[in-house]
Amino acid sequence: MAPKSSKIIAVVPAYNEAKTIGLVIPDLKRCVQEIVVINDGSSDETEKIARSFGAIVLSHAINRGLGASLQTGFKKALEKNADYILTFDADGQHRVSDIDRLFEALVAERADVAIGSRIFSKKNTPLIRKIYNKIADYIGFVIFGLYVRDTQSGLRLFRKDALMKLRPLGDRMEISSEIIGEIGRLKLKVVEVPIQEIYTDYSLSKGQSFKNGVKTFFSLIWHKLIR
Repeated sequence: MAPKSSKIIAVVPAYNEAKTIGLVIPDLKRCVQEIVVINDGSSDETEKIARSFGAIVLSHAINRGLGASLQTGFKKALEKNADYILTFDADGQHRVSDIDRLFEALVAERADVAIGSRIFSKKNTPLIRKIYNKIADYIGFVIFGLYVRDTQSGLRLFRKDALMKLRPLGDRMEISSEIIGEIGRLKLKVVEVPIQEIYTDYSLSKGQSFKNGVKTFFSLIWHKLIR
């Protein structure tokens, strides 16, 4: 459990998440001081519902992507003097109870970043999803030289000082792997905490496609070459 004097702000990227955002925010409010929802050009009532539950909502006029949403949220969390910044998916696949476990591991290991690594033990987790994730992990290792068991996890906890050191990242799905690259480049200490994912038909429909995976791969190569 985080000390009461510490300020944890949750950054929640959301694109057409009206079905779940009203369930996610009340749970999160029990564990963090503030919630910043980035409404990434949604065409449904994501923004209205998030505001009604007391979240700070920042809206993109168009859908800019996961990376742009996280960076908008990071900037706001740092402006509001967060001590720790949590990223949390809006589709309901994370357990709020795992937040304390991430914080405890971060403190115990004196780490800069804690990542919730999904163990993919659920029978309803498609095999192709497990394969995509494992490929992404190895691609991240080959490109960035750091192996993390779940590079695509949306559940992460950063110390403020660590997050402030990250360079600007990509606007779309490549940001998840690029964060790992930045951790390696900066020689930050990362701790992984095994977590049980919650997969429903809805959350599975939000996942990475093969086409997007290919785009992400080439984006990572490009960003690696130009930096």
